[in-house]
Amino acid sequence: MRKAVSHLKKSDPVMRTIIERIGPCRMQFGPPEFHSLAEAIVYQQLNGKAAETIFQRFAALAGEPLTPEGILKLSDEQMRSAGLSKQKSAYLKDLAAKTAAGLLDFPRLSSLPDAEVIEHLTQVKGIGLWTAQMFLMFSLKRENVLPTGDFGVRMAMYRHYLDVQRARAAKKTAAKNARKRKIKLPTPGQMEKIAKCWEPYRSVACWYLWQSIDTKTL
Repeated sequence: MRKAVSHLKKSDPVMRTIIERIGPCRMQFGPPEFHSLAEAIVYQQLNGKAAETIFQRFAALAGEPLTPEGILKLSDEQMRSAGLSKQKSAYLKDLAAKTAAGLLDFPRLSSLPDAEVIEHLTQVKGIGLWTAQMFLMFSLKRENVLPTGDFGVRMAMYRHYLDVQRARAAKKTAAKNARKRKIKLPTPGQMEKIAKCWEPYRSVACWYLWQSIDTKTL
């Protein structure tokens, strides 16, 4: 991790400022197993505290660590009682069913390149690119993932890279015009350009971006 942080500080002065404010990188990882992927589904589109509460209720019913058998034994009513939506319940059941049928091979994932991991995981309903990328980052410990669809990363890039440029330009205009600036989050292309100098440690850079806007992650 020290090598990654050193590279980021040397290659990007903006990132260096963020790192110096946040401090040491303390990314937390989960095992590349069924439990971690099921947890990622629960966390989808929820803030950290709400997701944690729902997950704890769900795990109390299904058993921890989560297993396909533990999930498949639950009724729809039990899953709703934990706070899971009908849609997420269906996603979790599909994940459990496909894993029980042998369609998902978790031990094999660590040997696959990122693109193949994403392809393998997204065969499950409800697992899209973002969830697969979170699994790559926080379970498989892949260091060079850039989740261009993640709101927190996009917002942090806007604040630290794009809004600063716009603010400087606004000084040349009337103050009232400056106040009318609208948030325009970066496109995937802009994000790739900003993150180019972070390679091969874009995952670590994203962790710092999340921390910089106090966004809860897995």
